[in-house]
Amino acid sequence: MIAAPVLEAAYLQVRAGAETAFEQAFAEASPLIAVTTGYAGHTLQRCLEVPGRYLLLVQWQTQEAHTLGFRQSVQYQQWRALLHHFYDPFPVVEHFTTVLNHPCKDHTA
Repeated sequence: MIAAPVLEAAYLQVRAGAETAFEQAFAEASPLIAVTTGYAGHTLQRCLEVPGRYLLLVQWQTQEAHTLGFRQSVQYQQWRALLHHFYDPFPVVEHFTTVLNHPCKDHTA
């Protein structure tokens, strides 16, 4: 993932039994967010401990690129139609900025 100043984070709880359909729909929806001005990359992670829980991380150049640029776009309406019916409860979305970034060093040498 490309480092950008703003990280959007959302826990997504998907209805039981809908995980495979959600992952397919998410793959279909991914190009919709990628065309947004200020978008810098995203990743979807599946939780190992909690069935149906995912973590969505999206890198943005600015918070407004997400809240105004994407959320007010035609692409967001398509994103919403593809994905929002999978969530129970609806996710909380928050934005973060880096305070400290400590890269991993290779300890094999």
